[in-house]
Amino acid sequence: MAYDRYVAICRPLHYGTLVGTRACVRMAAAAWASGFLHALLHTANTFSIPLCQGNVLDQFFCEIPHVLKLSCSQSYLREVWALVFSVCSGFGCFVFIVLSYVQIFTAVLRLPSEQGRHKAFSMCLPHLAVVSLFVSTIMFAYLKPPSMSSPALDLVVAVVYSVVPPAVNPLLCSMRNKELKDALEKLLQSVQC
Repeated sequence: MAYDRYVAICRPLHYGTLVGTRACVRMAAAAWASGFLHALLHTANTFSIPLCQGNVLDQFFCEIPHVLKLSCSQSYLREVWALVFSVCSGFGCFVFIVLSYVQIFTAVLRLPSEQGRHKAFSMCLPHLAVVSLFVSTIMFAYLKPPSMSSPALDLVVAVVYSVVPPAVNPLLCSMRNKELKDALEKLLQSVQC
């Protein structure tokens, strides 16, 4: 998404060649392949870890740090290395997104027209809001000190980063649609009355 916005704003005349069907298929295939690789890596490692503290988690899905707490041997180090690999690849994606948006904002701020800047920012801000929500909640979930950890808080944070961004993304991206804005305003006015 960041690449699409970057090309649309910074290289608009090349958009058709840089973001064609072939490029979209390649980007989607890369996303699916990397997700499948990470899932396979974590699943294989998780099933090889012996559990000695039971197999009950206070989560609605098996998060790796919670599974590692149930382990009783040193074999969990493979999973820790898999987590390090995931964090490094996720950080690489994050850096790519940040660099893309730095380029985008630099190009947008150079636009002479106020209307052009407004249009460009309205294209980027919904995606940036969803990415920021996802990154901030996942960082809170995995980087918070153990003293702040509680099963209820962990469950709420897991729901927020796994459910809210995918649910909010279509809504935020469609907020540029005038008909949707008008319908939402009518709905809010009828609820207030």
